[in-house]
Amino acid sequence: MRVLGIDPGTAITGYGVVEERAGELSLVECGVIRTSPEAGLPARLKEIYQAVQGLIARLAPTAVAVEALFFNTNVRTAFAVGQARGVCLLAAAQAHLPVYEYTPLQVKQAVVGYGRAEKQQIQEMVRLMLRLEDIPRPDDAADAVAIAICHHHMWRMQALTDAALHETE
Repeated sequence: MRVLGIDPGTAITGYGVVEERAGELSLVECGVIRTSPEAGLPARLKEIYQAVQGLIARLAPTAVAVEALFFNTNVRTAFAVGQARGVCLLAAAQAHLPVYEYTPLQVKQAVVGYGRAEKQQIQEMVRLMLRLEDIPRPDDAADAVAIAICHHHMWRMQALTDAALHETE
């Protein structure tokens, strides 16, 4: 399984691809999509959409995991992030990829085992899990990698649960 994790934003959208090989999880690639602050929102969304389409075509994920939208104190920012999420979801849907959404709490629990983990704890666990020399940078890329790891763990847990249920039938 190869998972494309996405941490959406209109200024910076993080992405990270992880893959399981021979029972080991490894990092394929991570980075960010940056849009120009001078560009209007429609142009920025188009740029994000095209970049995600390009990532999907080039990296051939089998699933896409996106951070779920949660309202913070700034509703205006939440709406902009929601629009960025929307174009990411559209790119995945057009590629006929399954899309999974995870809250920050779910990502923290899956990666660190604690829902109130600090950003540094998450980043260090990402580094350790993937046997990397350094934490992925910038933070948006590291967050996207954590989202991809979260999906991998959730998928594995579901597969184990399904197998156990079939054994009892």
